[in-house]
Amino acid sequence: MMPGQIAKLGNSAAQFLLGGLAALRSLGNAGKGEPATGDGWRQDNADLRDAVKQWRQVFEHNPVMYFMVDPAGTVLNVNTFGAAQLGYTAAELTGQSVLNVFFEEDRDFVRRCVGLCLETVDQSHTWEIRKIRKDGSVLWVRENAKAMRRGDGTPIVLVACENITQRKEAEDALRQSEAYLAQAQELSRTGSFGLSLATREAVWSRETFRIFQCDPQVKPTLDFVFQRIHPEDRNAVSKTLDRAFREVGDFDHEYRLLMPDGTIKYLHSVARVVRHGSGHIEFVGAVTDVTTAKETEQRLRRSEAYLTEAQRLSHTSSWAWNVRSQEFAYRSAELYRLFGFNPDQIDLSAQAFQQRILAEDFRRIVDVERQAIRQKQPFEVDFRILRPDGSVRHVHTEGHPVVGGDGDVTEIIGTHVDVTEQFAARQALQKAFDELKLSEQRFRDYAETASDWFWESGPDHRITRISEHADTAGPVPTGVIGLARWDIPPDAELEPEKWERHRATLDAHLPFRDLVYRSKDRNGSPIYVRTSGKPLHDANGNFLGYRGVSSDVTAAIRAEQAEEALRKAQAELAHVTRVTMLGELTASIAHEINQPLAAVISNADACIGWLGREPAQLNAARRSVEWIVEDANRASEVIRRIRTLAKKTEIEMAPVDMNQLVRETVALVRRELATHAVSVRMELASALPSVCGDRIQLQQVLINLVMNGIEAMHANVDRPRELAIRSSQASEHGEGRMLLIVTDSGVGLGDGATERIFTPFFTTKPSGLGMGLSICRSIIEAHAGRLSAFPNDGSGATFQIALPLPIEDTS
Repeated sequence: MMPGQIAKLGNSAAQFLLGGLAALRSLGNAGKGEPATGDGWRQDNADLRDAVKQWRQVFEHNPVMYFMVDPAGTVLNVNTFGAAQLGYTAAELTGQSVLNVFFEEDRDFVRRCVGLCLETVDQSHTWEIRKIRKDGSVLWVRENAKAMRRGDGTPIVLVACENITQRKEAEDALRQSEAYLAQAQELSRTGSFGLSLATREAVWSRETFRIFQCDPQVKPTLDFVFQRIHPEDRNAVSKTLDRAFREVGDFDHEYRLLMPDGTIKYLHSVARVVRHGSGHIEFVGAVTDVTTAKETEQRLRRSEAYLTEAQRLSHTSSWAWNVRSQEFAYRSAELYRLFGFNPDQIDLSAQAFQQRILAEDFRRIVDVERQAIRQKQPFEVDFRILRPDGSVRHVHTEGHPVVGGDGDVTEIIGTHVDVTEQFAARQALQKAFDELKLSEQRFRDYAETASDWFWESGPDHRITRISEHADTAGPVPTGVIGLARWDIPPDAELEPEKWERHRATLDAHLPFRDLVYRSKDRNGSPIYVRTSGKPLHDANGNFLGYRGVSSDVTAAIRAEQAEEALRKAQAELAHVTRVTMLGELTASIAHEINQPLAAVISNADACIGWLGREPAQLNAARRSVEWIVEDANRASEVIRRIRTLAKKTEIEMAPVDMNQLVRETVALVRRELATHAVSVRMELASALPSVCGDRIQLQQVLINLVMNGIEAMHANVDRPRELAIRSSQASEHGEGRMLLIVTDSGVGLGDGATERIFTPFFTTKPSGLGMGLSICRSIIEAHAGRLSAFPNDGSGATFQIALPLPIEDTS
């Protein structure tokens, strides 16, 4: 029997029971109003008992729970079926409060329902409520109750209870299922819908309302859906729905919603077409909010793109190796590029990669990986790849074993880093380092074998380091470490001013160069040292000390000293030569002096004569006196020149007019020229610039050349004795030169004598010393010039003096 049938039967039985009771009450009431007769009353009484018996049977065996309670809720009667439904006997419930079969929390409700029945006698009321069986289980019933009055007028409540437990359980299960579905939709962000394209109406689940942010009280329509769809996706959605409707097929698509607050939602919608018996088409489906998944997917794609780009930029690739299957579980795109493969060749075997590793390196990799798997420890290894284009890439790899639940290594996750450039850079660096070491050793050898030595001093100017030398007996001073520079030389007391200046330079942290001082070598022998130094500063400009080099210049100093002595000796000799030459010129000098003196005397006599006349001839006397003064000055000038020539003076460099020098020299030797019948022909160029030189020394040279020419022409008896002196300006190698040429017509230069005549002590004169021309060449060379001798084509010789002209200032 179905629950509905029971309910129907229960209602009929209750009505039947109530109707029976009403009939009994009516029968009782009829007896009170009419007089009873003997046979008739007995017959009525018998019928009544039969009716009661029949109704009791109905009451007891009707499959409906019946209760009869008084206004206080006391059970007056309960049928056997009803008591059994609750697990009791009728006797156990009769006389007990009917509230005992209800839950505590439902008893107030029961009281109100009974009270309502009592207030509305003869009116039926229905409600559903739980009851507690004797074993504690729950029994859901639908109660139909009605209050009525007994014959004595007291009310009772008759209750017929229909068992609706199965329906309630089904409803609870349905509600629970709906709750689970709603919860599942909310958790999965998936809503369900039904859509009729013909009516454009839709049916949504609660989650679908939430997804579209639509009020659940609003009737959803397709037009509202299109309002929410992103404008860029509306056309695609419309085409999808039109095709599904036209082809009567399912659809599956994704689109975006543009929400009122401007945010974007991504939806994935699937639907299945349902054709009803009327031919009406409806789509039933689900829509899922995949915004989070889409955003995660976009972030993942972006992360993958970043990772791929990062791997490309860093030349780093990643991989995962399945230890059990001996195949790659994962290979990044950069790994393909590293091995020279196209990243699209996803079906490449592991062997294809392994074959590009150099064989000796691959065996080493296998050994390292096996050891890492046994020890379950990370590893690093370097190897080389030979790519199809012949290039070799150097790779550094790191691997990390992954241990599975069984305790064995299941995978190795690792990275490959292309370190070819770093390897090349490291090799270049190593090469540079080796070259630097070699260079350092080379310079160290230079330093140790050179006569120079290097030193360093600290901020307090004390020597902190001095280079070693292979020759331990060399001139490097010893025992100077820790000494200040001014404490080292023994001449500090002899030349205090020099060392005071040097110390001021050091205190000012200035560089210094070529400081020469006396010191002692390792053997205690005196030496001369030339030193130069450069101050050192750190990056912040703090003074750190000096670094410099010193040289043993003893030989050079002594050579300079010898040269200076030689120069002094040569000067002495030149002076002696000059004085000797003056002796030889005594007659000429005397003649030069006598001439003005004779003129003075003659003019003085003339002056006296002019003064002794009557009247005295003052004008003539005055003219004679003027002539006296002029001649006296000329004599004084001759004497001055002779004194100057004979004077022993230091070289005085000054501008010299060589033409004027020639004239003065010819004046000095005029007597010698006349004595030896030598004529002088001067061809002096005009506007010659002055040369820079010592006038006395240059005049000495010219006198020497003129006197040699006079002597060379002494034997000329059949040809003129002519001495030519020429001056001119020439250019040699772009530099201006003043040329002074003395040419005689004498005996000339002998074979091989052209250069030897300038050799000291070489002479062709019986009484000569052989020093004249040697000194002349030294003088000219001291003036940065050149003295040369040439034999003439005919007879005689030519001497040429070439002196540098001063450089014109073109600024």
